[in-house]
Formats: sequence, C-alpha cells, structure tokens
Amino acid sequence: MTKSLALLVFMLATIASFAQNEYKGKVQTRNNEPLVGATVVAAEDTSNGVQTGFNGEFTINLQNNSTVIVSYLGYKTQEITLGTGENIIFLKESSESLEQVVVSANREQQKRSEVPGAISVLNAQTIDDTKAFGIEQLVNQVPGVFMSTSRAASNEQHFMAMRSPISTKSLFLYVEDGIPIRPTAVFNHNALLEMNNTAFQRIEVLKGPASSIYGSEAIGGSINVITKNPSRELTGGVGFQINDLGFTRYEAEFSQYVSDKFGIYFGAHYAQREDGLIQHSDYEKTAITFKTVYDISNKTRWTNTFDLIDYRSDMTGSLSEDDYTGGNFESDQTFTERDALAFRLRSTLETRWNDKNKTTFNAVFRNNKMDQNPSYRIRQFRDMGQLTGFGSGEVNSNEFNSVLALVQHKADFNFMNSSLVLGASADFSPQDYVSSPTSVTVDTETGQNVDFSIQDGYILNYEADIFNYAGYFQYEISPMEDLKVTAAMRYDRFTYDYDNRIDGLAGAADTKTEYDNLAPKLGLNYNFSRKAGVYANYSQGFTPPQTSTLFRNSFVGVGGEVFDLKPSEYDNYEVGGYFNIADKVTIDAAIYMLDGKNTLVTLRDENDEFFNANAGETRSYGIEYGISYSPMKNITLAHNGSYAKHEYITFFDRGVDYSDTDRETAPNLLGTSILTYKPLENLTISAEHELVGEYNTSFEGQVENEDGTTGTATYDGHNVFNFRISYRFKNIEIWGHALNLTDELYAARASYSRFRGENSYTIGNPRAFHGGIKYHF
Repeated sequence: MTKSLALLVFMLATIASFAQNEYKGKVQTRNNEPLVGATVVAAEDTSNGVQTGFNGEFTINLQNNSTVIVSYLGYKTQEITLGTGENIIFLKESSESLEQVVVSANREQQKRSEVPGAISVLNAQTIDDTKAFGIEQLVNQVPGVFMSTSRAASNEQHFMAMRSPISTKSLFLYVEDGIPIRPTAVFNHNALLEMNNTAFQRIEVLKGPASSIYGSEAIGGSINVITKNPSRELTGGVGFQINDLGFTRYEAEFSQYVSDKFGIYFGAHYAQREDGLIQHSDYEKTAITFKTVYDISNKTRWTNTFDLIDYRSDMTGSLSEDDYTGGNFESDQTFTERDALAFRLRSTLETRWNDKNKTTFNAVFRNNKMDQNPSYRIRQFRDMGQLTGFGSGEVNSNEFNSVLALVQHKADFNFMNSSLVLGASADFSPQDYVSSPTSVTVDTETGQNVDFSIQDGYILNYEADIFNYAGYFQYEISPMEDLKVTAAMRYDRFTYDYDNRIDGLAGAADTKTEYDNLAPKLGLNYNFSRKAGVYANYSQGFTPPQTSTLFRNSFVGVGGEVFDLKPSEYDNYEVGGYFNIADKVTIDAAIYMLDGKNTLVTLRDENDEFFNANAGETRSYGIEYGISYSPMKNITLAHNGSYAKHEYITFFDRGVDYSDTDRETAPNLLGTSILTYKPLENLTISAEHELVGEYNTSFEGQVENEDGTTGTATYDGHNVFNFRISYRFKNIEIWGHALNLTDELYAARASYSRFRGENSYTIGNPRAFHGGIKYHF
C-alpha cells in the first residue's frame, strides 16, 4: 500500500511537471493600437511561440515558467512575466533608425535596414509637430525632395522635383495605403488635389524608380501616404486654422472600435481662401475620409476606405518679369479656374494563413471629373508687339471611371531567411475628354484677360479606354546573417483604345496604341550592426505618354496618325548608407545616377503654345543626405540636402543641337534645416531654413548680358526662414507659424517664355502668419 501510494504521488508529480497553463493577452502600442503579427515566445523554449491576431490578441501554452519574449518590427523587444487573466502588453517604438518599419518598398512590413534604396519616413510625431497646412511642408523635410506651391496664389496646384527638374511631369507616383491614387496615363500630377491630409498617419518617400513594384510613373520617386486606422478607445477632435493670406480651415476627426471586432475612423476638413495676396486666387476644398476595419477572425481583416474630394480653385497663372519685380500682384487672369470632384472606394481583405503566409486582395473604384478653363491655354494676340484686345483659350472636361483589382501574396521561408512577394493587377479606366475653343477679350491697358466666350466646334472630343495589366515578384534572401539580397521584376502591358467622336473635324483617326515594359531591380544591404549599414541597387523605371499628351499632340493633323511619342525609360544606379552614432547623430546618404531615354519634355513654339516631345537622352546624378543631431534630449538639429546635376545628353529642338547642356528649372542645390526645441513636454518650438539654388529657366541662349554677350535666362534661387510654435494644455492645442520671416521675394517656380522673351514667375509666400487651435477628445 505504501509503495502504491508513493508510485501514485510520483506519477502525479511527473504529470504536473509537464502540465501546461494557458495564458492570454494583447500586444499594443502606447496609443492603445493593436500590433498585428507581434511574436510572443516562451523565454525557456523559443521554439514555442505564437503571433498576435488582428486585435493584437494571443493565446500561448506554457509549462513551468510564465515568462515570454515579445517582439515586433520597429519596437523594443520586452521580456514579460504573464499572469492569470488577460495580459495587456505595451511595446515602445525603437529609437534605432535601422529598426524603423516601412511598407513602401514591397507593400509589406520590413525593417529600413532591409530596403536597398533611399527611403524616408515622416511618422505621426513629425506630422503632429510640423502642424502642416500643406503636404509640401512635410515632404520637403526629405533629402532631395522639393515640392513647391504658392500659398499666396494657389493651393495644392504644385510643382515637384525629386531626382529631376522642377516640373509637373508624371515622374512621381502618389500612393495611398500602397495603391496609386490615379490610374496610369491620366495626368497623375493632379493626385495631390485628391488627398486628405487630415487622415495622414505617416508618409513614406521612396526615391528612385519603383516600377518593379508600383509600375509606371514611379521614376523620381513615390510618395506613399498611410492613412489612420481606428483607435481602440474613443479619440478625435475639432480644429480651426487661419492666416493673413485669406486662408481658413475647419477640420474634425472621430475614431473608435465600436465593438471588439469593428472600428471606424472619420476625418474631414473644409478649406478656403478669399481675397488673397494675388488677385483671383480664391479656392475651396472639402475632403472626407471614412474608414472601417472589421476583424473577421484572428487571421482575417477586412478594411474599407472611402475618400471624397470636392475642389474648386481659381487659376492665377504666372506673373510677368515687371509685375514680379515691381510688386504688382494683380493676376492677368480673371475667369480661369479648375473644378474637381473625386471619389475613391478601396476594399482590402487581408488573410494570414499562418505565420509564414499572407495574402492581400484589393478592389478599388475611382470616379473623377475635372472641368477647367485653364490659364496655361490662354494666348493673347499681338500686332507689332502691341496687344490687340483679343486672344484665344479653351475649356475642357476630363472624366474617368476606374476599376482596379490587385492581389499580393507574401511567403516566408526558413531557407536563408528568405521571402517571396508575388502580385498581379488589372486596371480598366475609360476616359472621356472634351475640349472647346474660346475667344478671349483682353484689356489692352492692364493686359488682363477680362472675359471669354465659348466658340462652336471642338479642339478634341474623344473617349479612350485605358487598360493596364501587370504581374510582379520580389525575392529576398540572406546568404549571410548581415547580408540581404533583393531581386524584383514587373511586367506591364498598356492599351489605349482611342475613339475620336469628331472624326474629320479635329484629332487623329480612331486607333489603338499599345505599350509594354519589363522593369527589373537588383539590390543588396549589408548591416555592420544595428546602428550602421550600406546598400546598393540597380533599378529601371518607365512612364508611357499620358493620354491627354498623346492625343493632344495629334489634333493638328486632322484624321492623321497619332503623334509618335515614345515611353520614357530610366536606368537608376545608386549606393547609400545609414548610420546611428551614440543615439545622438543619425546620417542617411545616397549617391545616384539616373539615365533617361526618350524623356518627355514640354516645349513652346513660336506662338507660345505648349507641345510635348521626347528629348533623346538625359542624365541626373548627385548626392542626397540627411543628418540629425540631438545634443540634448529636448533639442534636435536636422539638415536635409542634395547637390545634383541634370543634363541633356542628346537633345535637338527644331534643328538646334542642345546636347550636353544643363536642363531648365533644375537647381543644383536643395536644402532644409530645422532646429526643434522642446523646453516642456507639451511645448514645441522650431525654426526652419529652406534653400533653393540658382537654376536656368531655359536651355536656350536668350538673354543679352551687360557686356553684350548672350547668356541663358536664370532664376537666382532663394533662402526662406520660417518659425513654428505649438503648445498643448490638457485637451486644447494651439499653434502659430511665421512664414518667410525676412519677407523675401521668391518664386515657387520660374520659367522662360520664348514669346515674351523674359521669365515668368509663380510667386512664393510673402511674410505671413498662420495660426490654429484644436480640441482633442
């Protein structure tokens, strides 16, 4: 009996020693947002681990020890002892720059140190500290990026330079949550008008061609805006902004998980300007974003995002040399305008089959209509250099409906820590375009265009069905622990089915134009430590002609063939590095060379009319760098800059050889310096300096110098100083901006008019004061 009892006690003790206890919990950020896919492993047996689901929840069985190690990309790893009941685990973002998480390089989360390219992140803290009332105030903090707008004259009608001259060319891709805002070939530069910066959670700027993932138009770079997700607890606020340039803005936000599985986010603003510095510069914009997240299960999430943008703006045009230098800011335009209505619906179903496989399905519907009486189409008639009182212009309407389907699968493998991303997409976008001529009345005393009438007939009237399908892959492998190799490839096919509805009257004959492209990428990263690494890459990019460019170039030949515009193709070579020194200094730098073939340029004929042409071969090369120094916890000094050259290698215009010359509107120097001081936790003070170097406004020798020689028209560049301060007391936040403190006269962009024989200027901000207040709940 005694032996039997001893045996029973031994067996029970043995069973108890192997017994497992079940522990449950959630992993989330300090802002109570769930961390999906965080890893929770047993401290005593790292082979025993689980990943969190879409609510950040996990369940793990442990034996004797209840201590676990919790980790997530971009957050500090923690060792936690679990207790009974639900364990809430908060992870803190890592200050290590190489641990920073990005999603733009392959539409999946990965460390910055695994991306073989120049990528910069503007996180929620940066966005909040900047208090930007325009996206350019944010992206200009990225090395080598210059987005120029004139808050005095227009809003969000911008120019862009990123490894290229300042222009409106389709060399930059604007993306929202990994999906292009506009379809290929439908003038994507207007995409900025269709964004809602109230809903911005973070911005990732990937410089250089990204065609291996995103397809066409991502040449100089891509700007990926990640929108806000619903918060676990009720958050939101209402705000108001105003400045002395006639600008006011109202905004509201609301965010909450209304149940354990279903959350909503709503963000909206209404902005307007009246009676600005420049005559005829009023505008109004309403922007609404509504987002729902439904966690169907622990492994499946369904997200729907609805965007509605209603925008109308006067189009002031540019100022003449005399008006610009003489301080006469009365616009020559009194009736030109742009009116846009854009709607987007994106539905995303994300499924994690297991800890190694994930599939994402996207369905997108876009509806967009833009009506214009554009200032850039108006031409004043002259006789012997004198105004006649007459001119010409046009009104046009461009509308498209677009349906996009995109599926992507990511698989992780144990073999050399490798992974594979596979994707395919199809985008069908029927476009409707109508343009009619106008007769313009010009005041010969003031030079203003004072009235117009629409004439009979059409300049263009067509429908173009645009179909783009593509397939791509990206494979990453680590043959050594600190080395990662990335190889990617994408194939695109485009068809423009053009139907001229006024055959024989204007425009080319009905036609079908097709393009295709294969875009490879090869890169590698080598990380010496968690604080230092280098990378190199070769990538190709391309962009086909926009439909409005292609078919407008053809209207002069009634019933003829479509003008032979070729796709622009680019080869990018790049090396770079990223370093963190003693958690006080961070450096991110890149050297690149971007060679272009058939680069599309906009020229002016002898009548000052715009037309487009392929420019043969171009080359852009330079260095980009970002340096951040924090001598003290509450002080940060950051400088982002670039030095670049942009050249025509082979280029002929009307029989004249302009090869081996600098390109126009291409500054060599760009830079932004920001000093940020936080004397109190809720008080932020910053001073900013923006530098734009001198640049040619024309590739032609047009200007007679004082010594009688002929030179090239130039813009001298500018230095602008801004000051910002913000303070939050409990739920109330107030802020103020002093823009252009020295009141320097400068241009957002200067260009040369062959017809006028002088520069014309899009004026930058004068000295102005901007303020705002927001109540958070």
